Amino acid sequence: MIHREHQGTAVPALGLGTWELTGDACARAVEHALALGYRHLDTAQGYGNEAEVGAGLRRSGVPRDQVFMTTKVRPRNFEPALLGPSVEGSLAALAVDHVDLLLLHWPRTDVPLEDTLGALHAVRERGLTRHVGVSNFAPSWVARAVATGPIFTNQVEYHPFLSQEALLRRAEDLDLLLTAYAPVARGAVDDDPVLQAIGAAHGKSPAQVALRWLVQQPRVLAIPKAASPEHQRANLEIFDFALSDDEMARIHALDRGMRLVDDVDVDWER
Repeated sequence: MIHREHQGTAVPALGLGTWELTGDACARAVEHALALGYRHLDTAQGYGNEAEVGAGLRRSGVPRDQVFMTTKVRPRNFEPALLGPSVEGSLAALAVDHVDLLLLHWPRTDVPLEDTLGALHAVRERGLTRHVGVSNFAPSWVARAVATGPIFTNQVEYHPFLSQEALLRRAEDLDLLLTAYAPVARGAVDDDPVLQAIGAAHGKSPAQVALRWLVQQPRVLAIPKAASPEHQRANLEIFDFALSDDEMARIHALDRGMRLVDDVDVDWER
């Protein structure tokens, strides 16, 4: 496993995404992933599965302090008076006393960002989270966030068919990480001939190549959703090979602006 050292914390570069995992299937997926060796879990208030993620952690027997756990505050809780109580609710659902990373899930234009981030930093100062960050923030919004205090990451859609060059430059300039969700483009990478050819050269699948391409970028984390034991294991099997500079460039060239998730009006270039 590759780890990113950031703000005094080592975080596994590959984690388990849990979007659309619900009920006992979610708890089983988390339990099995941790048994395989995953130590990075991602959930959100908006996923409606924090309790199940927490149950999977408890059932796994893996100590809480060995798992990097992320959740996200949904936009309806961005008012400062609501944010803190909503985080307390998340911790109660997860049955933990803190998370490692707390993110604002989407930008919201009708509540001043600086007010929301002030409340977010206050939650961190109370010890309810070790780090704070943002999700689905365009470059100019990331700069506004960093101006309020330390930001750990910006979690965004990122895969071979969607360049995030502007956000990667901003992450470098402002010293934060970029976390990739939908990293295999919801399975679309499987049909790409370039990824198939590179995978064949390494004895790997196109999805494994896409994940390796992401985690081989210095500031990038990836959180693929994987419910089945087979997919979870396959996603972990990306640390026994490396892509050449030419292969990395060929994958970067696959960008076609294919955005799968765009819930709000965000100018991604600004």
